[in-house]
Amino acid sequence: MARKGATAALFLLLAAAGCRDRAEPPAEAKAPAPAPGKAAARAAALAAARVWSRPAVPPGRADFSVNTPGPGGFDANADVDCSYVLERSNGTTPKFQCALPDGDKVKVKYGEVVPNGEVPAEIAATRLLAALGFPADRMNRVHSVRCRGCPLLPQQAVQCLDKLDQAPEKGKAADPKGAAVLCMQGASPDRVVTFDHALVERPLDGDKIEAEKDQGWSWYELEAIDPKAGGASRAEVDALRLMAILLAHWDNKGANQKLLCPDGKSRPDGSCAAPLAAIGDLGGTFGPKKVDLMNWKQQPIWADPRACRVSMKALPFDGATFKDVEISEAGRQFALQLLQPLTADQLNTLFEASGISAHAHVTLLARDPKNWTAVFLDKVNQIRSAGPCPTS
Repeated sequence: MARKGATAALFLLLAAAGCRDRAEPPAEAKAPAPAPGKAAARAAALAAARVWSRPAVPPGRADFSVNTPGPGGFDANADVDCSYVLERSNGTTPKFQCALPDGDKVKVKYGEVVPNGEVPAEIAATRLLAALGFPADRMNRVHSVRCRGCPLLPQQAVQCLDKLDQAPEKGKAADPKGAAVLCMQGASPDRVVTFDHALVERPLDGDKIEAEKDQGWSWYELEAIDPKAGGASRAEVDALRLMAILLAHWDNKGANQKLLCPDGKSRPDGSCAAPLAAIGDLGGTFGPKKVDLMNWKQQPIWADPRACRVSMKALPFDGATFKDVEISEAGRQFALQLLQPLTADQLNTLFEASGISAHAHVTLLARDPKNWTAVFLDKVNQIRSAGPCPTS
């Protein structure tokens, strides 16, 4: 495979540029106040937002061996050919942009050069949520992505170029081209770099509803959803909260969720007829250290089972935007209606087909999908055994 020819020196140089601890702030960074019109439009959309819709296939019959159906999807056995697109990207997840033969540009995440737990975590979490009826981007796991023109380590190459851009002018003048060439080591229009078991992202269709860039929505804002304004019911919102707790979705800053107006739902006045509150990034799940079986097992569903209170304070950033909240009895029952039909065989398939059990785990226990299934079913049992929840 072409990328295996990278020299140790290049690897260390580029890895140093990219191997930084994930350090998102626990709350949103302060930004200039948005325009009143945009803020009001977003507030109205959030109040009317839906978080769940009935899945086309009942959860108990969901096939977790295949990618989530939808436009532009890929077969799990596909070898995807594309051409590298040099584009800056946020975050630390190894990824790059690539143009398909038809010109469509997609985001590719990879994780075999340097093991990346976010790839199998996102695949498993999005397949699960979609099967239950909660909107999420579709993460297509494919046999390989064959990238023409890719550097050997695309994410680290971009981070290396970013460092050059930030370097003092004196340093840039010393070698204006040589350092950039080193960053893009291995990139050639005639060379194909293959990434095995990569993820090709297909975002939900629709326009983002934001008052400021990358605003998304924070979990404490779910309180603003109002059934009287056409929004989701309290039961649906609480079931979504329970799913976040079950998955240990600690990396939940606003930018990792998105408020969307689906295609065809925009009104002439610019408002949205059916806004959607969806999760956009589920890479930091099944942990909290990303596909970490033992740590995931130790995270309880309830902070207080009698009060049906859930909390993420024990997770990174004290739970970030997910504040302690009491789950309604209707929400607990609704979550159980969705989760209880799932069988052990289905879940074994989910953890195997997503690549979670094949990840480079330290323990052998984590390489058996049945152990992941056992933890999942125990968490469902914790939801079942807690009630009835107090009424507000």
